[in-house]
Amino acid sequence: MDKRITPRSPRAALEPEHVPVPKQRSKSVRHPLVIAGNAIFTALILLLIVGVAGFIYGKQRFEAPGPLAQDKVVNVPPRLGLLEIVEVLQREGVINEHWSVFVGGVFAMNARSDLKSGEYLFPKQASLHDVIETLVDGKVVQHTLTVPEGLTSEQIVARILDTEFLAGQLRDIPREGTLLPDSYKFPRNTPREQVIQRMQQAQRRAVQDIWDRRLPDVPLRTPEQLVTLASIVEKETGKPEERTRVAAVFANRLKQKMRLQSDPTIIYGIAGGKATLGRPISRSDIDQPTPYNTYVIDGLPPGPIANPGRASLEAAANPARTKELYFVADGTGGHSFAEQYDQHQKNVAKLRALEQSTNSITEGNNGQAGEPADQAVPTAAAPAPKAPIKRSVRPANPAAK
Repeated sequence: MDKRITPRSPRAALEPEHVPVPKQRSKSVRHPLVIAGNAIFTALILLLIVGVAGFIYGKQRFEAPGPLAQDKVVNVPPRLGLLEIVEVLQREGVINEHWSVFVGGVFAMNARSDLKSGEYLFPKQASLHDVIETLVDGKVVQHTLTVPEGLTSEQIVARILDTEFLAGQLRDIPREGTLLPDSYKFPRNTPREQVIQRMQQAQRRAVQDIWDRRLPDVPLRTPEQLVTLASIVEKETGKPEERTRVAAVFANRLKQKMRLQSDPTIIYGIAGGKATLGRPISRSDIDQPTPYNTYVIDGLPPGPIANPGRASLEAAANPARTKELYFVADGTGGHSFAEQYDQHQKNVAKLRALEQSTNSITEGNNGQAGEPADQAVPTAAAPAPKAPIKRSVRPANPAAK
């Protein structure tokens, strides 16, 4: 069926057939709290974006290589505040970032109260992270103090007082033989008293350990006697391979009730802790009665004549299994050993012939006669603990000297 179209008037044709009615927004959407919430949420999103971007940027700067062109030692004094530490690091060229970056890194690492003072070695191109980690770990620079074997306690104290990276004074000179020569590491400004204490502790441990492992027939009654004998061995030879043989000579003499007749004991009896006479030993020195002169006294002296090293302590506790009673310098820095006196005399004759030959060459070269071998005995060198050539352990019979 055809649908008929109803004719419209011209006015009706000009009017829209249907005008939509605009929807009304709900009252809840228009509420001020909703509007405020939307604004806050948007702000939080923006802050999060900025925070993430800032974190990424800060982390990159925090871990980026620093300005140091080479390793550098920097001293961070004690009792500095956080900003004062930043100033020190910036002044020394360790960091070039704004203080806020460093401080932010410290708080990010929760290290505010863990930064330590001291002398630090910052590596080349150390990052801010590396710098803070170094200050937190407190791994300060360690300086080496080397104490040679055979120095007296007075000489060791002088060396410690002359060491510039140590601090403080010393109340007194430790007893002879109570310090263990060695190389020790200390941070800058370590108190000198602490250095002495550490050396004494090391000596006690070493002596006790070596004493516990001594040969059962060694003629020593106490650890103190071990140190005394070791100090004589230390002063008598500078060759490691000779120590046990030198110790054996003295041990054998002690067993046979022979006087030790060691030249270094003459020097110590006269010079004490200075350990040098500044001249050759004379005949009057040999005959001078002092508590340490083993040409005059029987057995060991009343105490050590130096601070022996670990090797000499080992040699005194475990001397070589020999019957040797004599030794004399061989002219090359070592010694010739003998069991019998007649062989010892032959060794002495060889030394004197060598000395005479040397003296003749010297006289021919510069017109000066060398010192007769039978008129003087070389002293221990100072400050070095050993002399290059030592005279012999002389025979017990004075008439045979």
